[in-house]
Amino acid sequence: MKRMNRIADDVKLGENVKIYDFVNLYGCEIGDGTMIGPFVEIQRNAKVGRNCRIQSHSFICEAVTIEDDVFIGHGVMFTNDRHPRANVHSGFTPTLVKAGASIGSNATLLCGITIGEKTMIGAGSVVTKDVLPNTIVAGVPALVMRETHERAGG
Repeated sequence: MKRMNRIADDVKLGENVKIYDFVNLYGCEIGDGTMIGPFVEIQRNAKVGRNCRIQSHSFICEAVTIEDDVFIGHGVMFTNDRHPRANVHSGFTPTLVKAGASIGSNATLLCGITIGEKTMIGAGSVVTKDVLPNTIVAGVPALVMRETHERAGG
């Protein structure tokens, strides 16, 4: 059976990366042991760490860095331009997702933010600002609900 993926020659794939059908990857880096579900696009200059899980229909655009052991739910969308226009490129603004974070399905993350270690973002949330480590946020816009039970370093 023919695979239905578009993986450009400039993609850096780690070992034991599992990629499902209908995935577009170009100019990005994917770490060892990461799983990429169907209908995912990861753009140039995006980085995904080791042992991540990226569920179906998610979009990881240029200037997004995802560290190790991060869960990205179904349909998660990242942005990279604070002032998008059809005919003017205003430049990409980086976003960082720190190790062990978990992002619920259909969340949207605006660019220029940092998601802290072991943070949990509720499904459907719109994240507009930095999220501290070990924090649960949810809503539109995402607000702090409480701390996670996990502590830094363990």
